[in-house]
Amino acid sequence: MDQVLAGLRAAAEATRLRLLAICAECELTVSEITQIIGQSQPRVSRHLKLLCEAGLLVRFREGTWVFYRTPHSGAGAELVGLVLRLLPQDDEILLLDRARLDQVKKQREQVATEYFRANAADWDTIRSLHIDEAEVESALLTVLGDLAGKRILDIGTGTGRVLELLGKTAAEGVGVDMSREMLAVARARLQRAELANCLVRQADMYQLPYPDGAFDVITLHQVLHYAEKPETAIAEAARLLAPGGLLLVVDFAPHDQEELREQHAHRRLGFEDGAMKDWFVASHLDLSDVVNLPGKPLTVRLWCGHAEPAQNKVLSGNATGRAAE
Repeated sequence: MDQVLAGLRAAAEATRLRLLAICAECELTVSEITQIIGQSQPRVSRHLKLLCEAGLLVRFREGTWVFYRTPHSGAGAELVGLVLRLLPQDDEILLLDRARLDQVKKQREQVATEYFRANAADWDTIRSLHIDEAEVESALLTVLGDLAGKRILDIGTGTGRVLELLGKTAAEGVGVDMSREMLAVARARLQRAELANCLVRQADMYQLPYPDGAFDVITLHQVLHYAEKPETAIAEAARLLAPGGLLLVVDFAPHDQEELREQHAHRRLGFEDGAMKDWFVASHLDLSDVVNLPGKPLTVRLWCGHAEPAQNKVLSGNATGRAAE
């Protein structure tokens, strides 16, 4: 009851209701929020602080930027949903906020488009060396199967395309990347696709800020060839898999295209099945499926592994304990 009362007290103010309404649409920075609300930054920050303390907003940092949005799950999310359903859709102030929010989204889209245009040549060069991306995506969806009710993580999300693809049916999707520029592209893509169940975060794939077993499905799509330590990235992904969860690595089979190393910063020229299997086994993953998609000169390969079911982990732990005794 105390938590509910605290949430209701935090929401019971006109500006804070407006903040909840716009932050339910997408994640926003303080400067974007002030642009929409039309109030000073100190005043907006004070309201945001109260909403975060009550659990009605979540706050996360990305470099020097700080983003806010309504939570996706938990008691705070339920209360926000109830409050927002009570707001009149034809309220003049809320309609003006939505119009300004649309302007912010358009500005984001413009920034993302300009960045993508400036870097499109690199992606076009690499895509021309392997099978059509639509066939890769089709194989990816076939391997992953039904994602209904599942929580997914896309590591090295880049433009957010995989998150867009999977988020249409998954319960919740998270994409992580170190590049703020790429995260801007991904955010624009997700808002264009109206995927409110998906979000992106800045994070290091070797040290991801999530608890053990937090995700049902994790993807590493064309990421590992940039990694200095791919085995460590796989181990970190495995840590985040729920019992019986699925890890899918999409990357290149071994090749001799040295220009990808010299011109596009590829650390690895593809991966052998044996090496991938060893990394999966070391991370307690069962490499259950390997799919080849031959191209000229690059072959795209999908490696799919499952985490141990909960029962197996318990049995393994008991056996280890008995052995130690």
